[in-house]
Amino acid sequence: MAVAGFAVASDIWCIVRQIRACQSLPSIELKRIVQMNQDLFLIGVDGGGTGTRVVLADATGHELAQGTAGPSGLGLGVERAWQSIGAACNDAFQRVGLTFDWSRCVLGCGLAGVHNRDWLAAFLAAKPAAAGLVVKDDGYTTLLGAHDGAPGVIVALGTGSIAAVLTPDGLDRQASGYGFPSGDEASGAWLGVRAIPHAQQALDGRVPRDAFAQALCDFVGAQDRDSLVVWLCAANQTAYASLTRVLFEHRDHPFAKRLLNDAGNEIAKIIDGLDPGATLPIALCGGLGEPLRAYVPKRFETRLRAPLSDSAHGALQLAKREAAKAG
Repeated sequence: MAVAGFAVASDIWCIVRQIRACQSLPSIELKRIVQMNQDLFLIGVDGGGTGTRVVLADATGHELAQGTAGPSGLGLGVERAWQSIGAACNDAFQRVGLTFDWSRCVLGCGLAGVHNRDWLAAFLAAKPAAAGLVVKDDGYTTLLGAHDGAPGVIVALGTGSIAAVLTPDGLDRQASGYGFPSGDEASGAWLGVRAIPHAQQALDGRVPRDAFAQALCDFVGAQDRDSLVVWLCAANQTAYASLTRVLFEHRDHPFAKRLLNDAGNEIAKIIDGLDPGATLPIALCGGLGEPLRAYVPKRFETRLRAPLSDSAHGALQLAKREAAKAG
């Protein structure tokens, strides 16, 4: 206990020295920060197949910092997910000169892969000794963040994809998000799986070995058929999603343009399935939300809105609710 107390005292003294050095905060703010160190912290976690983002806030929900780390989608393994979440939390705490301690944190998590009950059960069984934890899928937390809890549709497009709607009568439901390799339409992994055959066919001589095919081969380090097979056998959803960089660099190529238009049409089918009455605002979220906006059919243009915030901030709302329930 003495060691833990020393760590907290060191954190507070570190902040005091920083404040005195810059003399930029009034004494009332100093008191707030010192008190904050005696309370719980709230953390919103957005975890997918490419990376993890967290938002760190004090017990009132006042945002302090953000942090990042590697993937924490459950499909890549529960142990890896917790390692990445812990690393992202530690990154956020370090940015404000504090020591990360699970026992002082209430976490709200929006994670890819939680619809797999076995993965979710294993994730919860491996949880650290946090002060509180609530876990939802990343589609729900994206929905919370994008429309600030108001009715609307989101299509979250990253390594994977998932879509959700909150109706005016308070009901929520989802579409897509069935996972790699068969689902997650219009996602990075979905696009990558469909882009790499152009390189395969070019190596076979079925299509010309043009600039797009060569760029794909160069990106995966393939000089011939055998080396491409080695990459294909090792590739996971993150590896396939990384090919979107090459795809967008060659978006005017006929093959790439057709594939991107296919993605736009898949997004349209998802939106129509969630909002058949065509009345709700739509936010395209995630790393591919903005790049794919140009390929969504024009009939949706007047309903498209920029998301108000992201999945990590939606997850922070979950953490705040969980802390309030605990009193």
